Amino acid sequence: MTAPTTIQHEEEALGRAFDGPLARRLLTYVRPYGWLVVGALLVLMLEGALQLVPPMLTRHVIDVGIPAADGAGILRSALLLVAALLAQVACGYTETLLTGILGQRVMHDLRRQVFAHLQRLPITFFDRNPVGRLVTRVTSDVESLNELFASGVVAGLGDLFTLLAITILMVLVDWRLAIAAYLVVPGILWVSRIFRVRVREAYREIRTRLARINAYLQERIAGMRVVQLFGREGHESARFAALGRDHLDAHLRSITVYALYFPAIEILTSVALAALIVAAAPAVGAGALTVGTVAAFIQLARRFYQPLQDLSDKYNTLQQAMASSERIFRLLDTPAAAGTAAAGRAAAGKAVEGTSSPGAAIAERAGVPGTSATRRRASAGVTVAFEDVWFAYDLSHVAAGGAAREGEPEWVLRGVSFTVGPGETLALVGQTGAGKTTVVNLLLRFYEPQRGRILLDGVDIRTLPVAELRRVVGYVQQDIFLFAGDVATNIRLASPLSDAEVEAAAARVGADRVLRRLPGGIHHRLGERGSSVSVGERQLLSFARAVAADPALLLLDEATSAVDSEVEAEIQRGLAVLMEGRTTIAIAHRLSTIVGASEILLLHHGEVRERGTHRELLERGGLYARLHRLQSGKWDAPSVAGA
Repeated sequence: MTAPTTIQHEEEALGRAFDGPLARRLLTYVRPYGWLVVGALLVLMLEGALQLVPPMLTRHVIDVGIPAADGAGILRSALLLVAALLAQVACGYTETLLTGILGQRVMHDLRRQVFAHLQRLPITFFDRNPVGRLVTRVTSDVESLNELFASGVVAGLGDLFTLLAITILMVLVDWRLAIAAYLVVPGILWVSRIFRVRVREAYREIRTRLARINAYLQERIAGMRVVQLFGREGHESARFAALGRDHLDAHLRSITVYALYFPAIEILTSVALAALIVAAAPAVGAGALTVGTVAAFIQLARRFYQPLQDLSDKYNTLQQAMASSERIFRLLDTPAAAGTAAAGRAAAGKAVEGTSSPGAAIAERAGVPGTSATRRRASAGVTVAFEDVWFAYDLSHVAAGGAAREGEPEWVLRGVSFTVGPGETLALVGQTGAGKTTVVNLLLRFYEPQRGRILLDGVDIRTLPVAELRRVVGYVQQDIFLFAGDVATNIRLASPLSDAEVEAAAARVGADRVLRRLPGGIHHRLGERGSSVSVGERQLLSFARAVAADPALLLLDEATSAVDSEVEAEIQRGLAVLMEGRTTIAIAHRLSTIVGASEILLLHHGEVRERGTHRELLERGGLYARLHRLQSGKWDAPSVAGA
């Protein structure tokens, strides 16, 4: 039975353009690279100061150099102008380089932290959140922060300095012309405000539709076999085309906003320059102003309006970054799974110095690789006990401590209790949805029970760090997952094995026949999810992975369902060696695979309805016997209905 999910593909509404706590939190990622920020600001200040040079040189040439026919002076001014322009180019290059490095380094650090945190989140989190949306967090949202640092905040501070410098110079040159230049500023601010609102809405629509596309792509590509098997290509293409059109429309709306904004600003700028000329003409005629002063003022005004225009765009970059950082930090603030490195740090800090944790002690007793044991040796088993365990995926009706709220939830497990020790095999059987896989999920702490407890060698597993708990477990799933990479890496995983040990582990379960077929043997590179090998071969490799881990506790989820009878017989022989002295819990759909189990539990609607050995359960003539007759072909209609 699977957990109910609440899938969300929408992006949250954008909040404030500036959020103090978020900004302070972002600064913690910038602090290690403070020298880049200081360097970029100094360069921007120098670039802003250099923008004042051309207008002043123009004024000098027109008012002094030309009337005096000073060719040498004009040449010097021209050379100074070229030098100033080259210096501006150098400053622009340096500023772009420094802010680009800053953005990339912050993005790299943040992306690593987000991915590391994702690996520590509980499985329930991934039940509720689609992969495509999480990909958007790690890619697009982090990229927004890169834009913030690369072309947003630092460049915006540079624009403010440029505005201040130009304003002071304009007032010093002629305060009356400065007032004339400022008359159009309210209009620019009003147009910029409308632009900010419209483009903010457009950006949110773009990100919402991008999240939908990412989620849709991930699901359809992962299920491509099903799409092709049922001839859904046309239908899925039409749905993707609709998502693409929505994304395109959102982009076109943002382009329309920009297409209207920049011409509007250009018109206002032209009006302001025309007003300057009209205001200056009488003063020039009366000799109160020089032509050079007016020419310099026009250049200053153009430089004054450009930062105003840029600041509106940077305002939207800031707002997008704030929204993205809010989503990223909300993800980072999601509590990690209990017992992981992050969640267990406080508990670990309480441990008495010089003593090991219960999990480490269990792992050391079992001789699991990676503990203090100096040599690999056959692992001893552990004792697993379920004590009155109740579990429900939907927790909306369950209060703290397991008490019911407003009626009982849909319990997946109801008062399940059993004990299995070293050298013993416990088999779980029952109809689909009876709760068999849930038992394994609870034992691995993918989920936590609402009532009861689970003990490992007498220790409540909720007190164990997850890494130490899972180090003693070897889990062979029915749905095998292999990573893209070589075979050896997939078999080793966390086990520090040599190539010879990897090959020996494969040989123990008959996976050496797979290695002989592959061109590079254990160094052959597999496709995504092991697509270059068959389902049966993937299952053999998963057995080799379990053997290589040398676990104290084996969890087998219908482990031989995808292999033929000959290979199954070979695996069973390898399992017999592997299971010797260890603890084994096996989920079985084919009863023929668990006839030798020490104890069999038949689960029905989450309850243990029958327990005993294979022979005892057959003699009892209950549900297990009916299920056995059903699988062996010796059944009648009433028996099927009763089962």
